[in-house]
Amino acid sequence: MSTNTNTNELHVVFGAGPVGKGIARELAAKGKQVRIVNRSGKAADLPASVEVCGTDAYNHENARRVTEGAAVIYQAAQPEYHEWVEKFPPLQTSILEAAAAARAKLVVVENLYSYGDTNGKPLTETLPANAHTRKGKLRSAMTDQLMAAHQAGKVQVTIGRASNFYGPEYDVMAEMVFYPALAGKKANALGSLDQPHSFTYVPDFAKALVILGEHDSALGQIWHIPNAPALTQREFLTLTFEAAGQPANIGSIGSLMMRIGGLFNPSAKETIEMMYEWTKPFVVDSSRFTRAFGLEATPIKEGIRHTIAWCRAHPQQKGR
Repeated sequence: MSTNTNTNELHVVFGAGPVGKGIARELAAKGKQVRIVNRSGKAADLPASVEVCGTDAYNHENARRVTEGAAVIYQAAQPEYHEWVEKFPPLQTSILEAAAAARAKLVVVENLYSYGDTNGKPLTETLPANAHTRKGKLRSAMTDQLMAAHQAGKVQVTIGRASNFYGPEYDVMAEMVFYPALAGKKANALGSLDQPHSFTYVPDFAKALVILGEHDSALGQIWHIPNAPALTQREFLTLTFEAAGQPANIGSIGSLMMRIGGLFNPSAKETIEMMYEWTKPFVVDSSRFTRAFGLEATPIKEGIRHTIAWCRAHPQQKGR
């Protein structure tokens, strides 16, 4: 198993969301030279050593320029959820071409959409791509592009797949669950409250992606990021209220309400086809990663506690 310990090499992270910033922090803690790239050129709460670069990554020349000399490139950027079909493929292509030009390893953030509805069967890396949704088929095609480039010797690629996120800085779960719990208000899950579900803690995802970038043995493969044992959403929300010091006030949003919400919110509309993840058991087997690299998932109670602490320190903005 080859591990790169050179601290002088340049690591470029596309995307300054919670995962991208988490990757940058992990790399900076290892003494790496880190550049994080987004459109605005601004990103809060990063180590002083991290360079923040603003550019339009859809432009191939821009992507090549900001990645020149990079040893590893991390693709954690994505368009708005309702713009995936139109904008995600050209974004990935631009970053893929930049990685090829730099002769850099490419570590790609993915989700589990490519597998489609497994009807409750646990998700492993050996499952075939069987997507039936529009975004699932898109994800599958993008994976095929990456693997074809790797197999052709164009670029060295590894892919990390995570389940639904929770953790500091992740706005979606914060606004649906954590901020309401802190305020003693109703926190809503999606779909069924009582089916087992795997959640990925964002800092674990960042740490695992850095591990993939370090090990040549990870290249050319898809890896499930370590998740704590699955639990029901009712259990997850109950633990959240306990950590917030509030009595549990739990609700759920079903497909009908999502359809109504989709009339006004494009992201809600795009979520409708993915509701199968929330109405049946959705359990991710990440044991292969742990066996290969030794990383264990953060226990759910600990992850919830850290997320609650982050939300306390970053009060919800009015109007959101």
